[in-house]
Amino acid sequence: MPDLSWELRLGGIVAGVDEVGRGPLAGPVVAAAVILDPANLPRALDGLDDSKLLSAEARAHYVTVLRRVAIIGVGAACVGEIDRINILQASMLAMVRAVGRLAQRPDVALIDGNRAPKLACRAVTLVKGDSLSLSIAAASVIAKETRDRAMVLLHQRYPGYGWDRNAGYPTAFHRAALGTIGLTCHHRRSFAPVRALIEAQSLDVALDAAE
Repeated sequence: MPDLSWELRLGGIVAGVDEVGRGPLAGPVVAAAVILDPANLPRALDGLDDSKLLSAEARAHYVTVLRRVAIIGVGAACVGEIDRINILQASMLAMVRAVGRLAQRPDVALIDGNRAPKLACRAVTLVKGDSLSLSIAAASVIAKETRDRAMVLLHQRYPGYGWDRNAGYPTAFHRAALGTIGLTCHHRRSFAPVRALIEAQSLDVALDAAE
């Protein structure tokens, strides 16, 4: 289970940082930064883990608790930014925005993974950090819940893609809907399945024009 050993080893004010949404075909990439107080960790956070290992009910519970006891910053990069600068750089941008929105500036940002954005504070990367660091696990939960809720709202406007269930990831249902319904402005045109559909549609138009 993740704990605060890395945070205590680094010393000072440490923000755990994580992002979600690199793989979907639609929607933003979202990052969160979370500062936990080692002296103020309620029992209600027992069991907090990598968001991918938690049920939706558990994540919602932890979000409620974290909003009460933690300092939280959330940042995102939109589909236009993803297509313009690529998903990796958009993820870095979302992290920068998340750390920048913390009410307290951290001494160190503990970043999940092996790449760190350029921040105003020291940045330390930690591979599989969401399973090792409690503050990164908290950030992963905040980021996932934030993005999932955003995709549910988008689903209400574009109900044909199942975004309330797949959050924009390339499930069979979502990919089939691309073929039957087409694209929205929230689809990432730089991603291969979406780009292939655009190219196929362009070819169809060209063939129709030639007939």
